[in-house]
Amino acid sequence: MISRPLVTPGRDWAEMRAGFSWPRPAWFNLAEVLCDRWARAEPERRALTYLRPDGEVRHYNYIQLARASSRFANALAGHGLKRGDRVALLLPQTPEAVLTHLAAYRLGAVVVPLFTLFGADGLQFRLADSGARMLVTDGANLPKVLGIRDQLPALEAVFSIDTREGGAHGFWQELGKAADTCPLADTTPDDPAFISYTSGTTGPPKGALHGHRVLLGHLPGVETHHNFLPQKGDCMWTPADWAWMGGLTNVMMPALYHGVPLIAHRKAKFDPEAAFALMRDMGVRNTFLPPTALKLMRSVANPPKVNLRSVGSGGEALGAGLADWGRAVLGTTINEFYGQTECNLVLGNSHTVFSPRPGSTGRAVPGSDVAILNAAGAVLSAGQSGEIAVKRGALQMFLGYWNQPEKTAAKFSGDWMRTGDEGRMDSEGYFFFESRSDDVITSSGYRIGPSEIEDCLTGHDDVEMAAVVGVPDPVRTEIVKAYVVARRNAGDALAAALIARVRLRISPHVAPRTVEFVESLPMTATGKIMRRELKARG
Repeated sequence: MISRPLVTPGRDWAEMRAGFSWPRPAWFNLAEVLCDRWARAEPERRALTYLRPDGEVRHYNYIQLARASSRFANALAGHGLKRGDRVALLLPQTPEAVLTHLAAYRLGAVVVPLFTLFGADGLQFRLADSGARMLVTDGANLPKVLGIRDQLPALEAVFSIDTREGGAHGFWQELGKAADTCPLADTTPDDPAFISYTSGTTGPPKGALHGHRVLLGHLPGVETHHNFLPQKGDCMWTPADWAWMGGLTNVMMPALYHGVPLIAHRKAKFDPEAAFALMRDMGVRNTFLPPTALKLMRSVANPPKVNLRSVGSGGEALGAGLADWGRAVLGTTINEFYGQTECNLVLGNSHTVFSPRPGSTGRAVPGSDVAILNAAGAVLSAGQSGEIAVKRGALQMFLGYWNQPEKTAAKFSGDWMRTGDEGRMDSEGYFFFESRSDDVITSSGYRIGPSEIEDCLTGHDDVEMAAVVGVPDPVRTEIVKAYVVARRNAGDALAAALIARVRLRISPHVAPRTVEFVESLPMTATGKIMRRELKARG
């Protein structure tokens, strides 16, 4: 069986976009397309390889996933889970995480992926807001759940994959008592599949509700930024947690859909040296590496040789320095892409089709129409800065915010979904991300985006990471301030050199007026710099 890609490979991006049309199946279930069709056609085909924390390697084929997920679906149903109910998932990259997704989709239930580093408050908010009836976790995270369980009246059952305490059911024990066949719910592409909570950079997290169609929506972007996935020998891994869109819909789901072996492994804290070793030892050919991971990997001296065919990155601006390093060390051009929780992978690069441009996050992928809008919602001409927006019709677009119709409506201007990100598009359709709308610095009448300045600062050999914000100034409204994590030589001399570097390489009017050296930068769980926290410091 050969998985058929949605995008027909070609040499002309405009022709590929013009010749693309979305599939419109009347019935579509993620458990079927991610697992069962492979289990019927090639039951022994390797689906998943799990590198345990102790170093043991375990392989799983599609028929094993089909039978085990059917058992767990029956177990969940036995505890009362019904179509439309929410089941929360608080696990790192493990086989049980895959099985929980598949089991829920079999029943027509809705998964709520949760990041394992969330504290009690973060978990309590998301579990209460989603009304999750059941939760799957492990011994490392179970105490957090038990500590807030009395505040969650909707949470009826908790399953643990290892330690059992506080009334938690054993995941494998419950699975072992259930039948290994389970009929699939008759879901349509628009039926709810999972709720992905925004990282909360601009207010309380909102639950973006996605339908089963979300996988189809991601495939054009995934296939193209991985240089026409799938190819013979492909094997996928990402350090990004599967609780986030980057890990779940950019890697885990597309790998299973295309029959590409998926590597599951994630340390509690990203280890750049271990990441190199894993990719070498596990034969990884395709990876999604967020910019933060790439910056940490760049600091590894004498990294081992890896055999990568494609690398995707997104979430923060990549910068020319990282791109050059990627070609030299990773052996391939990093294809930068853009999207957000509500509508992911709408822009991207595919260096085998067109040459990426420095600073550009790519062009609109097949199936997605993207434009720059002004404050009134009108489409701007090429070269003008405004807000990046995506037109309705892209299948990766969310169904709406969970229980927040007013916020859903506010996200749109007519048929355009506003991203809240500032950017521009050039005359050939290349998009350039500039900043979050709330990150724009207004200084002496200029509107200044931080990304270009940060890229310039991190190009200095003594700088590991940098973030730029505006701080209040009685004369200029705001002045540019840089927070810098230095590799060495932190002090007045380096600060002066960095200010001079920006003045010379970009423009004097955007150069930081002050530089503060810090040990680390505040980041969201997805690795995005939390500039609002830095702005609050002043």
